Amino acid sequence: MLVHICCSVDSHFFLQKLSSLYPEKKLIGYFYDPNIHPYSEYRLRLIDVKRSCDKLGIKLIEGEYDYEGWIEAVRGLEDEPEKGKRCSVCFDNRLANTAMKALEIGEKEITTTLLTSPKKSIEQLRENAREIEEKYGLHVLTPDFRKGGGTSEQFALAKKDMLYHQNYCGCLFALSAQRESQHRLKDELMSPISKQILPSSIEDRIELYKSINECEKNGEKFRLRREKFLNYRLLQGFIEDEKQEVLPSYFLFYSKLSREFTKGKIAYIEDNIGYFNREDILFLPIEKFNKITQTEYKNIADMIKNPPHVEDEIRLRASLANTLLPTLSPIIILNEIKIQKYKIHLNSIIYEDVRENLVKIG
Repeated sequence: MLVHICCSVDSHFFLQKLSSLYPEKKLIGYFYDPNIHPYSEYRLRLIDVKRSCDKLGIKLIEGEYDYEGWIEAVRGLEDEPEKGKRCSVCFDNRLANTAMKALEIGEKEITTTLLTSPKKSIEQLRENAREIEEKYGLHVLTPDFRKGGGTSEQFALAKKDMLYHQNYCGCLFALSAQRESQHRLKDELMSPISKQILPSSIEDRIELYKSINECEKNGEKFRLRREKFLNYRLLQGFIEDEKQEVLPSYFLFYSKLSREFTKGKIAYIEDNIGYFNREDILFLPIEKFNKITQTEYKNIADMIKNPPHVEDEIRLRASLANTLLPTLSPIIILNEIKIQKYKIHLNSIIYEDVRENLVKIG
């Protein structure tokens, strides 16, 4: 039987229930989810699905990430609610592809882990399954493993095995609607041009689950520990000099203005640090940054292409402030600094967030 897989939390439980009910059937996993956005989230879910399948000894096939095709399929249904017409088209898209893959590899029966997702309608899925059966001439198994406490069992299993538990269905439209209802930043759709890995970003979680894989392969014991913290995203930041020319610049993590624009001048320079006469802003030339952080950046362009770790930026901020308390004053790196006027444009946001940390035991 070819089993369409949407995520590890659903598949880990679903596959074990299937194996228990149908021990004579050989199960093959099929990860086909072009609806997942952004692509980094797709990669993250695939990493953990592979991890789950490895634990269960189940072969996994990865389908094509045809995001453009999926977008075209749901065109005009962008504003549909969860469990609406867009979801039905999405189910058709993924089940039809699963059916074609099954026939290609000689299988006559398919099913989908979407059936165990609390966010999906089983009735809607079963209706789509009947249409797929008629069209492709194979059987679509549609068990209900949610009843009788199945959902609670599913989540308990995911927690025990420390699986990646995503907090949105997967598609761009569901994500946008959910974040708007939560009055929460859609930081999943943000990625700095520097490609720096930001705290609690999808890229950060990818690194976390790669580390989890390594620990399990090496037989190391570990646990995941959640923590609340203040996260930060720089939306826009640039500097203009007296000639209104934009200068190459780099804003350190947690740099924030009371408004999005200020102007003034570097009042004085002490120990190669420029002190601005507005908003407690500090300017550092790249030479000073290199000296403090023991780096060798040639210029700001080099720094943007190969950004420092966020932790290093925060340590630098703390050392300049000479305090353990988090500071929010803008700290700006330029190729060189001089006593002159500057215009500073800075739009950034600080917000409450949660992240998981891997803690090795023993």
